[in-house]
Amino acid sequence: MTRPAVPARELGDLLRARRERLQPADVGLPPGVRRRTRGLRREEVAQLAAISSTYYTVLEQGRDVRPSRQVLDALATALRLDSTERTHIHELIHGAPSAAGRAAAESLPPAVLALVDRLDPSPAYVTGRRWDVLASNRAARALWTDWPARPAQDRNMLWWTFADPEAREILVDWPAEASALLGRFRTAAARHPGDPGFAELLERLHAVSPEVRDWWPRHTVTPLSSGSKRLRHPVLGELELQHLVLQLADDPEQKLVTFTAAEADQDRITALLG
Repeated sequence: MTRPAVPARELGDLLRARRERLQPADVGLPPGVRRRTRGLRREEVAQLAAISSTYYTVLEQGRDVRPSRQVLDALATALRLDSTERTHIHELIHGAPSAAGRAAAESLPPAVLALVDRLDPSPAYVTGRRWDVLASNRAARALWTDWPARPAQDRNMLWWTFADPEAREILVDWPAEASALLGRFRTAAARHPGDPGFAELLERLHAVSPEVRDWWPRHTVTPLSSGSKRLRHPVLGELELQHLVLQLADDPEQKLVTFTAAEADQDRITALLG
């Protein structure tokens, strides 16, 4: 039997060691029944990283496979790897990065996650440097989309706006909203010239959206701003919401967006949530 490649074995050993040092409470999971496994179970890590249990087992066993950068970032976040460990697993599988490097995957402090939930039934969500949706409460998921239910790579405001047909139904002023969002994305991309995640997302957007292919060469840049937003809901009809954008002090690239509605509309949103 052929021995697996050394980098794959080293990755598997690291994944197993980091899994065994974590407890369910460390990653927000319930303790469950009596556990015979030290640390987290393999299936729990797979769930946190949004990959299959079978694939995670293959990786931990050190078989000669080459997980994508996205999978490695998801595993690093699930296993609470620090920046040095995160860089190490990327270099193990994909070699040393360019001098510019790759920005680390984003996560939110528990206090911010709790705040977003407490704002229900007023819609609220948090986006990261590329407008990945890092957190959302029930009201936001009811009016926009169920972000946690989407594939990890699609939990992004730009991808939803340009690639998902439902966005054109929900956003009453879709052309203006989409154009402004693309302009804000361009502004952010200029601040992260060494982060290939921006180029990867832009390439995906070009592949699916004629508007992106048409608008991107215009070099429009748009600043962050608060204001109003009109949404169309299949049950509630058209809603007008005032939104406020707050940048987090610990990471200004992470933006908390909160929404308020007129009293009558807010009552309807509350009733929708049950």
